[in-house]
Amino acid sequence: MTKRGWWLVVLNLIVPGSAQVLAGNRRLGRIGLGATLLAWFLVIVGAGLALFARPVLLWLTVGGGWFSAVILTLVQVLMVAYIVLWIVLTFDVLRLVRLVRIPAPSKFAIPLVAILLLGLVGTGMGYAASYVGTARGTISTLFGQSGPSLPPSDGYYNILLLGADSGEGRDSMRYDSISVVSVNATSGAVTITGIPRELPGAPFSEGSPMQALYPDGFEGHSSNSCGWNGWMNHVRNAAEICREDQGTGLYPDAAAHGSDPGIEATKDAAEGVLGIEIPYYVFVDMHGFAALVDALGGVDINVTERLPKGGPGDAVDPKDVDSWAIGWIEVGQQHMDGDTAQWYARSRYTTSDWDRMKRQRELQEAILAQFTPQTVLTRFNEVAAAGTALIDTDLPQDKLPEFFDLMTKAKELPITTIELTPDNGVDEHEPNYDYIHDMIQQKLHPPTETPTPTP
Repeated sequence: MTKRGWWLVVLNLIVPGSAQVLAGNRRLGRIGLGATLLAWFLVIVGAGLALFARPVLLWLTVGGGWFSAVILTLVQVLMVAYIVLWIVLTFDVLRLVRLVRIPAPSKFAIPLVAILLLGLVGTGMGYAASYVGTARGTISTLFGQSGPSLPPSDGYYNILLLGADSGEGRDSMRYDSISVVSVNATSGAVTITGIPRELPGAPFSEGSPMQALYPDGFEGHSSNSCGWNGWMNHVRNAAEICREDQGTGLYPDAAAHGSDPGIEATKDAAEGVLGIEIPYYVFVDMHGFAALVDALGGVDINVTERLPKGGPGDAVDPKDVDSWAIGWIEVGQQHMDGDTAQWYARSRYTTSDWDRMKRQRELQEAILAQFTPQTVLTRFNEVAAAGTALIDTDLPQDKLPEFFDLMTKAKELPITTIELTPDNGVDEHEPNYDYIHDMIQQKLHPPTETPTPTP
């Protein structure tokens, strides 16, 4: 009886339902065995798709819009139902064991082991089910509204990356970080171009609503009620904040595509500055930036200059750092938590805007480096929660499978960075935009060397 009891527990673990088919309620056993075989079949199909047809698996789970949501919901329901069925089968196995006829210590060991195995396996499946639900909710939240799905432009997917503080007072929000991420549609190679927020006189893309208003480049405007200067991070003010129609007359389709007029105008300015098409954007809310870094377990940064945390406010001299600094980021290799990383990206009173752009680029690369499969799987719920609170985007959901493959390729390649700063020949007061266009084209499409023929 003791040996029989242990075998029933083992069978319930390896092939749930088989114990009942052999020694108990065969109807319940057939239900459990059928559910187990179905689960194995689905796992084998999923593994096969992951190995040999990954685009199909990605389309089914993330790229199929409402169909993907239905698939993920069905998977989650089946997993929860199987956990419940396994609980029923486990307790039924303990009934079949007939513990009263088994001598000690097995009388106590068998139920203890059975419950422990149920807890371990059930908890694992419960976490997996919660991950599926989180994934479905994250995809729905981030990509519920999206722009049109477009092919790559000149071999690249170009995405405008904006960083700023939102929430209360959003009407006065200006973008603290402006860059463009260019992803090679074949190799996955990533190029990040940093655009200074104080770049003056930005031209707008040909045929855009803002070009019609500013044919000679973006200009400042003085007003008692709402004015702006001619810097890049003031484009939003001119296009949205300072207009009675809030920019809806300029960009009537922006809201329907998950964007807003200020972002669309900044897209057009970035296109004019770089000379490339930029169909998509990602907005990073700096209020939630720290949460994402913490969710990823922190980032590793080599700090080359001592930086203060905090800001002087309106009534304090910015140069009197000791009077307003609430802490310091010391020189050296550091593993930063979210709060420190946020101050590292923001600090500007003791350094230049060019230095801050460089630090922001370092953080972008460090965060990308942290997006490993191990990190995402072990911290999935935290990363997903931080991402939905942090990010707005108009990336279309049906592009996610392709972007996932490109991201996988990009992990194996170095990231190229371009900064539109004086170090790269860009005049901070009177930038030559033709020169910038040529520089970007040479970086994205470097000339190939023609092999010298052998005589």
